[in-house]
Order: sequence, then C-alpha cells, then structure tokens
Amino acid sequence: MQVNAHDMYNVIGMVARWRPVHLGHAAVLHALCDSATQVRIGIGSANRYNARNPFTVDETRDMIDLALQGRTNYELIAVDDFDDGPRWRDYVCGLFGPLDAFVSDNPYVSKLMRETYAVIRPITLVPPEQRLPLDGTQVRRAMARGQAWQHLMPSPVAEYIQANGLDQRFRREFGLQTLAMETLNPDT
Repeated sequence: MQVNAHDMYNVIGMVARWRPVHLGHAAVLHALCDSATQVRIGIGSANRYNARNPFTVDETRDMIDLALQGRTNYELIAVDDFDDGPRWRDYVCGLFGPLDAFVSDNPYVSKLMRETYAVIRPITLVPPEQRLPLDGTQVRRAMARGQAWQHLMPSPVAEYIQANGLDQRFRREFGLQTLAMETLNPDT
C-alpha cells in the first residue's frame, strides 16, 4: 500500500524509547497526533532499565502524557525488546493491530515493519519549522555531566523529572556509564 505522508490517517503507530521525552520527541508526538484520528505510541525497550533506558515505563508514560497535555487521540503501549527482530515484529504487530502506517526513523525497524505496514519517517509528519536536531543521547549526556538539560525538553517534563529526583537518580545510577559510552562512541 502506498501512503502519502501528508494524508490524514485513521490509525498510525510508532515505537521509540522516549527516554527522556525531549523537545524533538515532543514535535514528533504532536505531529503523530495531528496526523491521525488514533495514534498507538509504543514505549520501546519496556523491559530494559539501563543507561540507554534510565526511566521506567511508568515514568516514560508520565513524560509522554505531559508532553501531549490536552490531546486524547493516543494510547500508550509498553513494547518489550527480545533481541530477535522477526519475533519483535510479530509481537508489535499483535500489540498494534491494523495500521494505516507505521512511523520509524530506524532503518532496521523500518525494514522489519515493511513486511506488514506501510512505513513512513517521522520527519515527513513534522513541519519543517518544528524540526529539532536533538536526540535522547544528547539530553542524557548533559544530565550525566550536571549541565543544563531542562531547556532541551518541554517544561512540564523537565519539572516532572526534577520534582521526582529522576535527574539525580540518573546521575547516581548511570552518569559515569553514560560518560564512558561517550568516550567510547563519541558520535552516538
């Protein structure tokens, strides 16, 4: 099925880790909700708690809800990792059901999901003036260094993280590992 990224969809889905929800994520989340009647948002790596996934599924749900305040056309779905692409694809398809399009910027995930869904990139949904070159790794690095990170995320999300001490917990549990990963992989 051929889909035009500028069409209004009935149901679309996307899986990402969203940890933490930053301004780039917020632009994508808003674009998803603006592009479809119903959006299925998967919280990827739901069964992982580590330096790349330093917030729980419930904390991530709260952050997404805060970023999407006032919107009601989405549902959040916890999506586990299996380290087995075909098994993961079948699992996601079972969780998400029929979709008009699956949204992904990950080449491997896109290839897996093309067997079942039309796949579009999130950038095609986000208006050019709202696109931000930002990723979770940048935010986690700033947090690990004790630098300002609050301006990189929606205010309600930053307030939630601080009010619950999640930034301090992250630095305590994963700060050194995050900085070590930067030294080993400066481009990721």
